[in-house]
Amino acid sequence: MPKTITVSYQGTPHYQIEIHKDFSQLSEKLSELGYGNRKVCIITDSNVAQYYLDEVTSLLKPIFCFCTSFVFEAGENSKNTDTVGAVYEHLILHKFDRKDLLVALGGGVVGDLTGFAAATYLRGIDFVQVPTTLLAQTDSSIGGKTGVDFMQYKNMVGAFYMPKLVYMNLSTLKTLPKRQFSAGIAEVIKHGFIKDVTYTKFILQHSTDIMAQQPEIMEEMIAQSCQIKRDVVEQDPKEQGERALLNFGHTIGHAIEKLSDFTMYHGECVALGMVSAAYISWKKGNFGREVVEEIQEMLLKFGLPCRLSDFTHSPEEILETTKLDKKMEAGKVKFILLNCLGEAYISREVSDEELMEGIVYLFGE
Repeated sequence: MPKTITVSYQGTPHYQIEIHKDFSQLSEKLSELGYGNRKVCIITDSNVAQYYLDEVTSLLKPIFCFCTSFVFEAGENSKNTDTVGAVYEHLILHKFDRKDLLVALGGGVVGDLTGFAAATYLRGIDFVQVPTTLLAQTDSSIGGKTGVDFMQYKNMVGAFYMPKLVYMNLSTLKTLPKRQFSAGIAEVIKHGFIKDVTYTKFILQHSTDIMAQQPEIMEEMIAQSCQIKRDVVEQDPKEQGERALLNFGHTIGHAIEKLSDFTMYHGECVALGMVSAAYISWKKGNFGREVVEEIQEMLLKFGLPCRLSDFTHSPEEILETTKLDKKMEAGKVKFILLNCLGEAYISREVSDEELMEGIVYLFGE
């Protein structure tokens, strides 16, 4: 501790991912970036605020000339343009200018929303990510994807906008409910499935330590996950090609998430989407049926779902909802499949019949 990972943009180092055991270095890191004596607004949700807002505020107040916070109701239902509008109003009323700073303190919803507000307020104001969930620490806080949902269509409004710093306090994971922690593991597992079978084996080997949040193993796992995502986004910052591999499990997963009215966690839906995509990959002859079984066993080991039980929507409805995915190109979805564990690829040749077969598999076989 701590670990630092540099993320470059267009070949130039752009920001650091800092992995720490607490918040004690946050103000120092922001001072080093030159934000002393500016205004800062900490944006968070009602869940995270009760745990960490006072602590982070007390740390930042000494170095900023003005410190305020904006707290919105926790949950995906707040991730919309109305909440962003309320953020804009808060910043305008407190006379924030382009040289001031926003701090995203929370999980993926907070980070995505704050990043989008930062990208669009005065055509761009700096922001930093302080992710407090496993999903945010290993995935959504890295790479500059920001956005909000529009009329229940997930992440339909957004921008690519890089943070100036990603500061992780691993101790925040201790306050996550077990189900939410498991949901975060889905994105961690995804990184191994698409890019690094050795990392997959590491996760499997240390599954008990990971679920117990053993500090050294957690630090190593999160660092490796961040490095995999860093390598992908550096090569393709605006998702013109390889970055789409990070969407493994997301096309069907997002459809399930939307139809559940966000009662299921994002990671749980991605887990289901990965099972479905693995099934389709097998049906295409990419590997043996045992690989599908291995993927399911690994997800189950971390408490993630592999089947849709008691789901009130039909396979046909899930298929129709995939057509609303923002990854559609010329009427065809960019679907991510596996050649083998550790090697994913983009396919535009997945038919509706194959998609349906993969979806039906989730309802039991």
